[in-house]
Amino acid sequence: MAKNQYTYAVARIRAMEVSLFSQAVIDQLLACKDEKQCLLLLQEKGWGNADTPLDAEAILSCEREKTWKEVKSLADDPSVFDVISYADLFQNLKAAIKQAASERAVSDIFIPDTQISGEEMLDIIKKKEFGRLPGFMAGIVREAYETLLHTQDGQLCDIMVDKAALEAIYEAGKRSGEEIIRDYAESTVAVADIKIAVRSQKTAKSLEFMKRAMAECDSVNINALMRAAQNGMDAIEEYLESTAYKGGAKALKESASAFECWCDNRIVETIRPQLYNPFTIGPVVAYVLARENEIKTVRIILTGKQNDLPVESIRERVREMYV
Repeated sequence: MAKNQYTYAVARIRAMEVSLFSQAVIDQLLACKDEKQCLLLLQEKGWGNADTPLDAEAILSCEREKTWKEVKSLADDPSVFDVISYADLFQNLKAAIKQAASERAVSDIFIPDTQISGEEMLDIIKKKEFGRLPGFMAGIVREAYETLLHTQDGQLCDIMVDKAALEAIYEAGKRSGEEIIRDYAESTVAVADIKIAVRSQKTAKSLEFMKRAMAECDSVNINALMRAAQNGMDAIEEYLESTAYKGGAKALKESASAFECWCDNRIVETIRPQLYNPFTIGPVVAYVLARENEIKTVRIILTGKQNDLPVESIRERVREMYV
C-alpha cells in the first residue's frame, strides 16, 4: 500500500476510533441493572444491525463481522491481518481434530469467517489430506490427530495445537515488515508463556508439560520461566520483575482476576502508540485489536450480568480500553 493510501486508511480509522468505547461507556454498562439493559444500551451505541435480535451472541458476532468487513476494505493486502486471526484458525483446528476423532457429531463448534473454514478442516482431517493445509498447520494436525487417537488425551492435543499457534504467530511477526505485527507477536507469545507458567504452578504441572506448551520468544527466557514455575509463585513474580513484564508480577500479587486483566491489557499497551502514527498500516491493525479487546470486555460484562455478579466483581475483570 502506498503512503497516500495509508493516509486515507488511517484517516478512515481515526473517524472510526471515535466510536470505540471509552472507560465512561464501560462504566455505563457496569451501571446497568441487568443484561437486557446492557443490550439496549449497546443498541443505542449502534451495536448490531436493524435486524439483529436483542441477544448477546448475535450482537457481539455482528460487531465482529462489521469490524473485519470494514478494515479489510482498507488494505490492499488483507493477509496483513492473518496473524491476528491465527488464534481463531487454530481454535477451529482443535475442534476439527476432536470432531474427526469422535464418532459423535457436534453442531456449532466452529468460529466463522476464518481463512480456512472449520468444515473444510474437518474434511481434510477425515480424508487425511493434510497437504491441503498451509505448511504452518500441516505438520501439527497430523501429529495432534494421531496423538488424540492413540492416547484419548484431549488436553495433550490442545497444548500441542496451542503451541503450534503461538509459533505460527511468532514466525509471522518475525517475517513482517510492520512494527506493530512484530510487537503484537512478541507480546502475544510472551504473555501466553507467562500464563502457562502461572497455571502450571497452580496445578502442579510437570516440566515436560511446560516444555510441550511454551513457545520460544525473545523477551522471555522460557527455561528460566519454567524453573521459576517449579519453585513457586514467588519465583515467577521474581523472574517477571527482571523482564519487560514486571507488571505481571504486580498483578499476580493482587489476584487471579487482576492477572488475567493484565494479560489482555499488555496487548493494549503494545498497540496504543498507533494512536499517533499517521503513515503506516499500524493504526488499522491496532483498531482491529482494540475492537477485539472491546468486544471481549463487553462479553465479560454481559456474562457477569447474566450471572447476577456484583458490579465490583465484574469491574475487576474489565479490560483497559484503547482510547
